[in-house]
Amino acid sequence: MDKQSSLVERFLRYVKIDTQSDEESGRHPSTDKQRDLADLLVTELKDLGLDVDYDEKNCYVYAYLPPNGSDTDLGFISHMDTSPAVSGKDVKPHFIHSYDGKDDILDPADFPELKEHIGEDLIRTDGTTLLGADDKAGIAEIMEMLSFFKSNPDVTHHGIAVAFTPDEEIGEGTANFDLSRFHATQAYTVDGGKFGILEYECFNAAMATVEIKGKCVHTGSAKGIMINASLVANEFINLMPEDETPETTEGYEGFYYLDSIRSDCENAKMQFLIRDHDLERFEARKEFMKDAAFTINERYGSELLSISIEDQYPNMAMYLKDHMDLIERAQEAIRHAGGIPSVEPIRGGTDGAILSSRGLPCPNLPTGGYNYHSRYEYASVPEMQKTLETIIKLARPD
Repeated sequence: MDKQSSLVERFLRYVKIDTQSDEESGRHPSTDKQRDLADLLVTELKDLGLDVDYDEKNCYVYAYLPPNGSDTDLGFISHMDTSPAVSGKDVKPHFIHSYDGKDDILDPADFPELKEHIGEDLIRTDGTTLLGADDKAGIAEIMEMLSFFKSNPDVTHHGIAVAFTPDEEIGEGTANFDLSRFHATQAYTVDGGKFGILEYECFNAAMATVEIKGKCVHTGSAKGIMINASLVANEFINLMPEDETPETTEGYEGFYYLDSIRSDCENAKMQFLIRDHDLERFEARKEFMKDAAFTINERYGSELLSISIEDQYPNMAMYLKDHMDLIERAQEAIRHAGGIPSVEPIRGGTDGAILSSRGLPCPNLPTGGYNYHSRYEYASVPEMQKTLETIIKLARPD
């Protein structure tokens, strides 16, 4: 079986395992079903003959392939969970041979980038679930790289440390990551999208939780007494800038995102994501939200609205500025695989942001996946193959 077909077979095996994380569970890992994939990976890594260290309690899989002909180590990291945004249960991957632009689910009219995939083999869902290319494409590519080196012992390589993490999609992928169990001091996350795009800048990120205590009385005698928490929530939302949302921004532009809202007359709770690449603007955004809370309370003459803001992850660019060799090597490897490297900011987060801040510089590589967190998610087989070639090149000293 050639590398491409083996890679696809592996990827299809992984996406059929439901590994959705759950931001409401309060546990680590947030869902036990993530262990199903972890257990499989542990078995496959042991079958490859790697040194495996399974943190079963926290659901982290670490493994190490000793070097042959090199005296340095390099790491690769991907996450096992899929987004809670769309169901990951009973994924039915559909293989499209030589995509021609005519498909019930993947329509170039809706997703213009599909025009670039005409003639390629694609893998999509049946339209009822996400696919899980984020980040099982990355896992499959890392595992296939390890298989390549084990099957070709004469090919020299660095010591290769790998880690597969839970709960990245809910911002907790590094909550219990043990650097002492990871054999490398430099690494890459394999968790991006379009092949060729290399990422080492991400948002500064925070979560704002807004809670409102209304006053609910009978509607027939409510005049001058009732304070409808749902309507107060709407007032707060209307204080947010209309042109600073995810759907109105791009590139380095930050935003406020209303992630969730639950409300009735008496109680309302909202969660907002605050995002900005620039640290000064990021801090200003947090102050803006606090000022908006003050405005609402001033309007009603009481402390009916409370706000708490918790930082989630930093822009990893500040930690990678002294490790640009990682970027240059990745660019060279992408060219080697036939791609044109392009450095773009991540409009999101990655395990690499926290890991970089903890002393493990960790830029992000592409996987060949698209339309993440949606029923329209798909993976380009040629791009997955090119990512595999890229990380094989990175793992080699020559």
